Amino acid sequence: MSLVHKIILDTDPGIDDAMAIFTAMAHPEIELLGLTTTYGNVSSERATQNALTLVSMAGLDLPVAKGVSRPWFKPLAPFPDFVHGADGFGNVNLPAPNRSEIDQSAAEFIVDQVNQQPGEITLVAIGPLGNLATALHLDPDLPSKVKQVVIMGGVIASDGNVSPVAEANILSDPHAADIVMAAPWQVVMVGLDVTHQIELPRAMFDEIARKNKRVGVFLKEAATFYIDFYSQVRDIDGCYSHDVSALAYLVNPDCFQTVTGAVCVATEGVAMGQTIMSRYGIPYPLEYWNDRPEQRACMGVDSDAVAQFFLETMTSDFWND
Repeated sequence: MSLVHKIILDTDPGIDDAMAIFTAMAHPEIELLGLTTTYGNVSSERATQNALTLVSMAGLDLPVAKGVSRPWFKPLAPFPDFVHGADGFGNVNLPAPNRSEIDQSAAEFIVDQVNQQPGEITLVAIGPLGNLATALHLDPDLPSKVKQVVIMGGVIASDGNVSPVAEANILSDPHAADIVMAAPWQVVMVGLDVTHQIELPRAMFDEIARKNKRVGVFLKEAATFYIDFYSQVRDIDGCYSHDVSALAYLVNPDCFQTVTGAVCVATEGVAMGQTIMSRYGIPYPLEYWNDRPEQRACMGVDSDAVAQFFLETMTSDFWND
């Protein structure tokens, strides 16, 4: 019998978020308890509307809790509409959803669900980390009750995507990210070190559109905008498997190679947003990493296995019942 992972998916949809949300909905080894939303790729208002739209499109009944709308301290940056479109979905301009978010905030929903099921829930965060930091503020004992935290974010040894050293989700709220990294729970970073190794080719979305009767055509249309962006900046005819990779790690951790070490996040200056892991066992004179828990970062990946994980989930019988 396969292990079923209970998760709350913290998200800023976002085209790659939509891919991950649909994957979490459909994969038989994932029990999606709800979506919590944050600004990032779009505003928190648009992210919430987009999450509700995806739930309706999939024909499911899942709670959606609206979360933070700005960083803890740094100014709110412009939303990357050149990557995701003004609507977050490649300017496909879907109608407004026919449902509303729940009364709880994202952080309240996280705290409530974790306290109801201590030790059972994994938090999967694929946007900026303000909701997780706020949940820690509401319940400082939360780390002892969370199974693990898997984030799509950060970069250890590769190049960043919003600066030479920073990944977008972390730079969006570096103070919140540093709070999350310092908390005494197990964080797994599925960052650019691996996601830039995993390409989802344009032809894959053609196949998904043919085989997935419920959301395949939408996903292909949205992915076309995303792929066109990447074809200009990274010289590939596809897109990277950013957010989906966090779910691939959750289900198939053996597909990844990891390193461990305490992590600090730079919160100002030219290195703002850099996730700096002390991974060599050297007693540095700087003490920023002292008394921090060892976290885990993915550094190697079976890229073909992750791409196949996504394709199989998005073309499964779940979508054609």
